[in-house]
Amino acid sequence: MPSSGERELLPLSLLNDFLYCERRAALKVVEGWRSANQHTNRGDIVHEHADLAGYDVVKGVTLLRALPVWSDRLGLNGKCDIVEQRPDGSLFPVEFKLGKRRQWTNDDVQLCALAMCLEEMFHQTIPGGAIFHADSKRRREVAFTPELRAKAENTARLLHELLRAGHVPPAIYRDACEECSLFATCLPKATGSDSRAVRLSKQLFQT
Repeated sequence: MPSSGERELLPLSLLNDFLYCERRAALKVVEGWRSANQHTNRGDIVHEHADLAGYDVVKGVTLLRALPVWSDRLGLNGKCDIVEQRPDGSLFPVEFKLGKRRQWTNDDVQLCALAMCLEEMFHQTIPGGAIFHADSKRRREVAFTPELRAKAENTARLLHELLRAGHVPPAIYRDACEECSLFATCLPKATGSDSRAVRLSKQLFQT
């Protein structure tokens, strides 16, 4: 357990969860829920090779797989799928994601935070990285702009505030909810603020 004054290091992947749905992040970090569905199972398959720690050398570039990273400043830790170490010593992180090549802010923030961990560990500036999209088998390069860095840092701060508060936000049903691995745990249709069950329970206490 962290000592007084120290923050618990939270998984980098929770940044992605938080930006996708704050309730999903809270169910994981506050209540400890984990679950799986077809999307998480496919994600495990996509990461299968990258999760095997080790390295390869391809055309002079060292490919570091499953490299553990952390940042005391951000209060985050995790593993890089791939870190390309160029001949000049510079680092270029690559994350594997499901789906076709398209931009998702939550993916970019997670990648940027991962790079900020590497910067703290290796004392070098990392200007960019890439996301490899499994379905289209294409890379999308991401520049770590000041705006993206600020969003990554702010999201990490909000995530720690969520943990300290120990409160799970109410459900808000969206079409994307049914794709979530925690759908059966969250029950957004039944527990959302606009659900019939919630409306009836409120009426019981109205005078």
